[in-house]
Amino acid sequence: MENPNTVKAAFLRNFAHYVSWPNTAFSDSSSPWHIGILGQDPFGKILETTFQGRTEQGRPFEIFRADSLDELPPCQIVFVAYPDAGKRRAALEVLKDRPVLTVGDAPEFLREGGVIQFQVSDRIRMSINLDQARAVALTIQTKMLEVSTDILENGIVRRVR
Repeated sequence: MENPNTVKAAFLRNFAHYVSWPNTAFSDSSSPWHIGILGQDPFGKILETTFQGRTEQGRPFEIFRADSLDELPPCQIVFVAYPDAGKRRAALEVLKDRPVLTVGDAPEFLREGGVIQFQVSDRIRMSINLDQARAVALTIQTKMLEVSTDILENGIVRRVR
């Protein structure tokens, strides 16, 4: 399998296509996508390579990395890379009322309030917290739900495939 982080970076880019944000998530119609990496960045140059020269809905991408939420500008997608569960939960608590697609690969990420959790095995799988997505007016296309492993909806996790 290719580098899992290359695959995850491609997913992050595709999320901008398969998820709809409320208009309030952007300052205006041409402002760029802000992708935030919170904590120890697992991607390195892979992110720049993946997003370079790309646009989605006419918006370019800008990548930000920070150790704490205070240092990140408002982002549409935040990859939460904290290994520490307490730090993850604290960050997700702050983001839970904002139109932010939170992504992570900790085993408890959905239960902690994250929207998308990656699982890396022979291939990358993802699980989706529909409750949290709906709470902040993010609309996830059916196509994306169909390729998910698990979906958390109405407080219950159901296995899709």
